[in-house]
Amino acid sequence: MKNTIIDVSQLELSDKVVAIKRVTKTVKGGRNMRFTALVVVGDGNGHVGAGLGKAVEIPEAIRKGKEDAMKHIVNIALDENKSITHDFIGKFGSASVLLKKAPEGTGIIAGGPARIVCELAGIKNIRTKSLGSNNKQNVVLATITGLSQLKTPEQVAKNRGKSVEEVIS
Repeated sequence: MKNTIIDVSQLELSDKVVAIKRVTKTVKGGRNMRFTALVVVGDGNGHVGAGLGKAVEIPEAIRKGKEDAMKHIVNIALDENKSITHDFIGKFGSASVLLKKAPEGTGIIAGGPARIVCELAGIKNIRTKSLGSNNKQNVVLATITGLSQLKTPEQVAKNRGKSVEEVIS
């Protein structure tokens, strides 16, 4: 992921809980129950992040997850029809997510965790396919990793020392 610092205070963030799991730890006196919440936040305009919160109570776990997600917000390159700029495969752990550019009117064609990330990032037209692991946390992080590594045609042209028209054609 890119290490660009984004000022979270100026973003209108909305959040969605992707998964809540009950985890137990067996100790001498019995079992300790806790909850982990996987939360995705985004502003619907090219900024999205995910975080994990753990606590004894569910609302506290969600709050911690939201705070963690705000610390890990990334910027996403979108094109003129609110799709991604090019096809890409995002990887995290054993999960891979194929992200395909889609024309206007396609909508979001994605499975649960990847769909939430795309909606909160502000992407309106995309096709995705989850490959490998279907672990929700890894799929969310693979999607965000893939989206954060996308480049605009301007960035590619600058790196190659060419004009934007030469790169696009």
